[in-house]
Amino acid sequence: MALRLWASSTANALKLSSSASPAFTLSRSFSTVLEGFKYASSHEWVKHDGSVATIGITDHAQDHLGEVVFVELPEAGKSVSQGSSFGAVESVKATSDVNSPISGEVIEFNTKLSDSPGLINSGPYEDGWMIKVKPSDPSELESLMGAKEYTKFCEEEDASH
Repeated sequence: MALRLWASSTANALKLSSSASPAFTLSRSFSTVLEGFKYASSHEWVKHDGSVATIGITDHAQDHLGEVVFVELPEAGKSVSQGSSFGAVESVKATSDVNSPISGEVIEFNTKLSDSPGLINSGPYEDGWMIKVKPSDPSELESLMGAKEYTKFCEEEDASH
């Protein structure tokens, strides 16, 4: 009961409506952004390691999408181009294209995602990676955002919506 009263008074102070649920939470938590990764404004990440770049969608993106129920990925051997769609993620809310942050050749795709698309929600930077690419132009990484830039970008984007 005390939690409910606190939540109700907090909601009033913040001019939010409190639900009948005693598990009151604010509408948005902060997403995880990892150092050492590069980020595209379309909310994909890339981790470049030697001659391989691993790509997926960010925690921010999966949070906005909601529960992921299906993932469409390219086969190994396909080419991807920076800024162009290489696949799609279907969630309970919508289907969204996924764009490649860099150009190159797909050398591997995450086969676990066909049976367990929710890995994108539970571990977007770990088990939820999407494709591995052999970059054709590693200098494209320089056009992407670092962790601090991407965090600021997300904060500004959320504030404008």
